[in-house]
Amino acid sequence: MKKLSAPAQGPDPAASPGFQALTAAERLAKPGLRDLLIWQIARTALRLGFAATAAMLAGRLVMGESIDPWLATAAIVLLAASCVAGLAADRVQASAENAVSTGLRELAGERLNEMPARLLQSLPVGSVIVSMQRHPEQVAALVVGHRAATAMMAAGPLLAAATLGFVSWQAALLVAGLTPVMILFFALVGKAIRRRADAQEHAFGRLADQFADRIRTLPTILANHATAGEAAKLARRLETYAGKTIGLLRIAFVNAGIIDFFASLSIAVLAVFLGLGHLKLATIPGFSNLELWQSLFILMIAPEFFAPFRRFSEQYHAKAEGLAAAAALDRLLGAEPVAAKTLPALERLHLTLPAKGLVAIVGPSGSGKSTLLRRLAGLEHGGMQGTQPLAGAEIAWVSTDSYVPEGTLGEAIAWNAGAVTRDRLEDAACVIGLLDDALLPGGLDARLDKGGANLSGGQRLRIAVARATLAGRAVLADEPTAKLDRETAEAVRRTLLAISRSRLVVLATHDRDLAAVADITVDLTQNDAVEVAA
Repeated sequence: MKKLSAPAQGPDPAASPGFQALTAAERLAKPGLRDLLIWQIARTALRLGFAATAAMLAGRLVMGESIDPWLATAAIVLLAASCVAGLAADRVQASAENAVSTGLRELAGERLNEMPARLLQSLPVGSVIVSMQRHPEQVAALVVGHRAATAMMAAGPLLAAATLGFVSWQAALLVAGLTPVMILFFALVGKAIRRRADAQEHAFGRLADQFADRIRTLPTILANHATAGEAAKLARRLETYAGKTIGLLRIAFVNAGIIDFFASLSIAVLAVFLGLGHLKLATIPGFSNLELWQSLFILMIAPEFFAPFRRFSEQYHAKAEGLAAAAALDRLLGAEPVAAKTLPALERLHLTLPAKGLVAIVGPSGSGKSTLLRRLAGLEHGGMQGTQPLAGAEIAWVSTDSYVPEGTLGEAIAWNAGAVTRDRLEDAACVIGLLDDALLPGGLDARLDKGGANLSGGQRLRIAVARATLAGRAVLADEPTAKLDRETAEAVRRTLLAISRSRLVVLATHDRDLAAVADITVDLTQNDAVEVAA
């Protein structure tokens, strides 16, 4: 037994680059947004053309004048073309938003894959699920739907006002005069919507985190007959989220109602002025001495002036939700690495690992056993001046969180183990007691859910041990006998000992029986020292 000591040196975790969800989404949205704007501008122009020809047709019909065939044909063609353009615009928008959400989700997945293990494990499960499923769509709606509505709020009214100017520039000036009022209203309402969207997002995140936590602890909840109380807590969270959502929608509906009010008011004023002009009751420049088709033209074009504002108001809550979602993604995926606990014992460790044999890392909880394993695997950076990490490609990892693919038990054991015969799979599963497990009926053909959702921690650990026997690599095992009954734990001990005769097995354990058969014992004590016994 020898005691090693050296000056402690703190870990130097690598800085984590920030995740800019909005910037990435805008880059992904550029091609689709450009095509969408082209189709929306075309639809607006065609709708204005149809409104003009329809006004001319109606005016001539009312006045009993002859109708040129080309005018009727033009109205029909323009109407059909505007419908086609509208359909194309909707399809392009849906495709662009899907491309953005898919691309953003892939970037987020890559960011999660690049995260250090300690940082990834520190993320709330519910928040990660929400961020991967819900937030990309909200950000996509912001950078595609809302941005297109913003651009059309400038282009659409300009086209409509220019068209009105051909008949009456005074009418165009009248409807344009209400534009600053609506923009001011948008600015005032926008802050309230943003606050409500942030509150809604926060409430949903807390609901998702609580739900994920209750699913994780469901066996404990059932064992303590606490389902009613936990269901009531979730119901209160759900009511809170529903209340925040209703508050956001209430402001959005009021916003849309105000826009409709201004639009209706302006059209009513136009109708009154035009009516007074036709009845010769008042002489109003730009509204008097007009032909009937010209008056109808003004009344049909005016709604097109306000249509982009109405569409923008419908998309305004999408902006608030998108900004809140982008901020949530940035907070989650741009988080700084969790600082590793300072463990002087590991900093002073000088350990030469043999080519084969059983190395047991022991010590009290919190002494750094699992941290040492992660550093040996290269999953975490930290000071180990005299110990070199193992190559990641040569490692078989054994723990209760080992990866389990969806499929059969045999496929899970054979995962990443190369070509393996069924006889070898049966031998590996039988030695570790998996074929005798009543909760896995069907032997090697037992079905496993995605991510091993229908497995206990002990079953997942035994699958990892069986896989390690076939992998032909060095084995790193974190508490391999935890959560196992005495008989199964003994089977795991025998299996790991058998593997160690031809390969290196390094394990962190509280199991005294397992540590007693180790070739080398690394004892991480609490007095900042390391004891290595061979």
